[in-house]
Amino acid sequence: MDIGVGLDARLGLSFDEQETLSREAAEQGYTSIWTPDGAGNDGFQLCAIRWRASRDVVPEGLATGISVSPVAFRSPVSFASSAGTLSAMTGGRFSLGLGTGGIYQPATRRNLGFHTKSALAVMRDYVATTRALLAGETVDYKGEAITLKGLRLGFDPSLRTPILLGALGPKMLHLAGELSDGAAMNWCNLERVAWTREQVNEGARSAGRDPSELKLVEYIRVCIDEDIDVARRGLAQATMGYALGAKVPTERSRQFAYRGHFERMGFADELLELDEMRNRGASQDELLDAFPDEILNTVGVFATPGTARDAFLALAEGLDSAIVRVVTSRPGIDAARAVMESCAPALR
Repeated sequence: MDIGVGLDARLGLSFDEQETLSREAAEQGYTSIWTPDGAGNDGFQLCAIRWRASRDVVPEGLATGISVSPVAFRSPVSFASSAGTLSAMTGGRFSLGLGTGGIYQPATRRNLGFHTKSALAVMRDYVATTRALLAGETVDYKGEAITLKGLRLGFDPSLRTPILLGALGPKMLHLAGELSDGAAMNWCNLERVAWTREQVNEGARSAGRDPSELKLVEYIRVCIDEDIDVARRGLAQATMGYALGAKVPTERSRQFAYRGHFERMGFADELLELDEMRNRGASQDELLDAFPDEILNTVGVFATPGTARDAFLALAEGLDSAIVRVVTSRPGIDAARAVMESCAPALR
């Protein structure tokens, strides 16, 4: 199992600080460095900055990747152009994760100009066309969301770029097995990791592919502090928005996205209790205090520095690549550095 590190915009790091942590990640034995992507700092450029800095320690640089980029913000041509360029720059050490973002919601689809109702169809179109372009093919494709006619990249991608599909439910995981190089995962307990492997493998076999060639990559959030209550609160802050959603959901909307994911892991009753608190006007602080430790310990790690590594490794069982997604309880680079040091592979 490879162990990588994930840094995101919430950490508030400058470009210089990201370079510093990239060098330190290489010194600490991490094999890869990852970023999410979105409407903000460009994930491809962040990967390039971090890879180049890590070469000060490891001549070939750390492997780097985006997990994940919401497809609504770019076209398949844009994804393939950027990913192919970064793979060429890094010597084939870049992986591209693609995800739905918020397009499962009708309002988001309208705001971003998507006219199909099926997020699954959108992802099938994006993975199929981006993958074909990255393989140097001339693409003729007509799907529900994407149509390309006689399109080819303006350069020959000489190095392979793995595509990971951000997936939670069985249909999307089957698609990952059918078309992509693996699944980019988030917020999973051990039982969900094993179940995910089964779903991806089933999708691969249905397409005549070898399941052993596909990878499971997961962010595992880690927050540490000398004060365990501060660490707990930091992880709860990072978890709550995913598990609950931005507003109290309808019964139907509870089935979708991360809310459905957490409920399928057995936390429906706990989340409904928090919904009741929200309906009564509970403050953010009250919700954070009430957020169950059972959820936090099942999908992430809050700990004091000396105990974080073992807890992280326990949650990483069954993965091909486990990523320490850095969550900080206090601002500044030192808080991020402390998380990285606490789970550093070189210290195992």
